Amino acid sequence: MKAWRFYGFGDLRLDEISTPELRPGHVLVKVLCVQPSVTEAQLAAGIRTLAFDRIKKRLETEAPVQLFGHEFCVRILEVGQGVTRFKPGDRVAARAKLPCQNCQLCLSGRGHLCRKGPIIGFQLPGCFSEYAVLPEIALTLVDDRISDSEAACLQSLSDSVASVETARIQIGDSIAILGQGSMGMECMQIARVSGAGRIITVDVRDEACAMSLELGADHAINATRQDPVEAIRELTGGNGADIVFECAGGSPKQGLSGVKSVTQAIDAVRSGGKIIGVSWFGSPFEMDIDLLRERSLRYLFPDISTLEHLEHTVRLVASGRVRLKPTITHVLHGIEQVPQAFEITANKGKYKAINPAQVMM
Repeated sequence: MKAWRFYGFGDLRLDEISTPELRPGHVLVKVLCVQPSVTEAQLAAGIRTLAFDRIKKRLETEAPVQLFGHEFCVRILEVGQGVTRFKPGDRVAARAKLPCQNCQLCLSGRGHLCRKGPIIGFQLPGCFSEYAVLPEIALTLVDDRISDSEAACLQSLSDSVASVETARIQIGDSIAILGQGSMGMECMQIARVSGAGRIITVDVRDEACAMSLELGADHAINATRQDPVEAIRELTGGNGADIVFECAGGSPKQGLSGVKSVTQAIDAVRSGGKIIGVSWFGSPFEMDIDLLRERSLRYLFPDISTLEHLEHTVRLVASGRVRLKPTITHVLHGIEQVPQAFEITANKGKYKAINPAQVMM
């Protein structure tokens, strides 16, 4: 089969390799649609973010190696021994982070807390290839009302569901979301159907602000024209939002806010409120913990998405309560277009993209 393999940071080549062997508890699939995540696009270019040191070590010791491709829609061709939930012909999507199934947390029914298991596309081969072998425990069936393109977004959406669940929204809570990329836009829509009151979004791009309003935000602030903290406070009676989702942080090399949005989130949330830290930063940074303590703020990080979260995303999209299609602005065709998908995803501002660029295989 054809598969993209990394020989180093920034060195991606389309190779002919053996089709992977089907194993018990796994399924052999044909890849229909795949997209690089923003994190993967940063790592591919050698920019520090989540798992940078682990990816660097793999490239130094294992290259050429199949990396990334955990956001996908695939069709099952064959099921391995012990697989009971799927059959050939089924379309499926996946969660990325899996339980190890061997530690005490997993063995005591708390596998959702396990952090020792593999990640598809990081420790396990992903789907920047014609075919793949995937573990059954990662997968969920895709509803017929969901397109291949939309299904490739379900993994990201499941992480956003976990983020909103972590926030424990109360009916009528005011919500501010800093960053309207794919996950910020997803958190906004999920918060809207989870009981949120006034929803205020912030971005630096006109197209992202316009899309945010189209998909349900009450107010969209362009931070290049208004001070977002002042605007959020004015819209919440001077108090600040009950909950702020920080979805804008990360490498400025790819149009993200660095750590500035963290400071803005702290200033924009009301005393006693909650900040949900969605972004990855790639390196430590200083934070005034005494300020958080003085204002009784809660800085929370999302749980890893579970199979239940993933199954919920299918219901949200199939029912139309969350709309993904408007955010999918760049769809490429053919496995040869994978490097261009990385390029667009790494520079979404330049290409006016909201969701990562997709490749229809």
